[in-house]
Amino acid sequence: MKTYNIPGIDVPASNVVLGLMRIQDKTDEEVRTVVRTALDSGITVMDHADVYGKDLHGCEARFAEAMNLTSSQREAMVIQSKAGIVREGPYFDYSSEHIVASVDASLAALGTDYLDLLLLHRPDALVEPEDVAKAFDALEAAGKVRAFGVSNHTPGQIDLLRKFVRQPIVANQVQLSVTHSSLIAQGVAMNMEDLDQSISRDNGIVDYCRLHDITLQAWSPFQARFFTGPFLGNDKYAALNAVIDRLADTYDVPALAIATAWITRHPARWQVVIGTTTPERVAAAAQGSEIPLTRAEWYEMFRAAGYTVP
Repeated sequence: MKTYNIPGIDVPASNVVLGLMRIQDKTDEEVRTVVRTALDSGITVMDHADVYGKDLHGCEARFAEAMNLTSSQREAMVIQSKAGIVREGPYFDYSSEHIVASVDASLAALGTDYLDLLLLHRPDALVEPEDVAKAFDALEAAGKVRAFGVSNHTPGQIDLLRKFVRQPIVANQVQLSVTHSSLIAQGVAMNMEDLDQSISRDNGIVDYCRLHDITLQAWSPFQARFFTGPFLGNDKYAALNAVIDRLADTYDVPALAIATAWITRHPARWQVVIGTTTPERVAAAAQGSEIPLTRAEWYEMFRAAGYTVP
């Protein structure tokens, strides 16, 4: 399993991440099995958010109840959570009061004294970056959060935060799959008039994060588009699946590993956040951590997903 050293975090962070947004209704043994499978596969990063679960902090509490981690087990993990969404609205709240209160509630639910990484969960149009800085300073000083990041932020939104917060922004979690990759595809088709792919929808976030040493995390890595279902085994993506199946045979891995490898092959230090609760799928995805897809294979998948290579 490939790992990254993320500033402020002591444990090497695996480039495959276990997303835990679907565990609230799982039994203790089901939760333990999927987490142990992840750990046995080399996955060190556990992804949470305050809004995951039927109840606020529901999945965080379910994780803590099922795992009952010892101090040494906790210290061997990278636990990240998110704050900023008020789902009852829905709206976003980046006030210092909301961020600090959310983190305190996450820590109580998780049964831990600290988060390795806190992400601001989607941009708040009413953000006051000085107030975010106040929250970050308080959380860092209290030892409650070791590193800070964002989710679904543009370069401008990150720059606005960076003007005021002292701590580095070390991660940005965005949606990416081979079929949902406009943030990569646009650059490939730059300056091609009348081609929708050439339209910039993300202001060059991938290059920006590479320039500023910000680790990118890919959520919904197997979704065809925005929550439209998976592309694997989907007849609408027959050409892509044919390529994936052939490459799976070539590398002697499951198709899920090839879908993961398309992301991990990219040199922008991507982490792939998998949301499955099926142990076999966790193990399969983990196999994609270090598959050395060639440039020709990577671009073949890209073209088969429907993108233009000039």
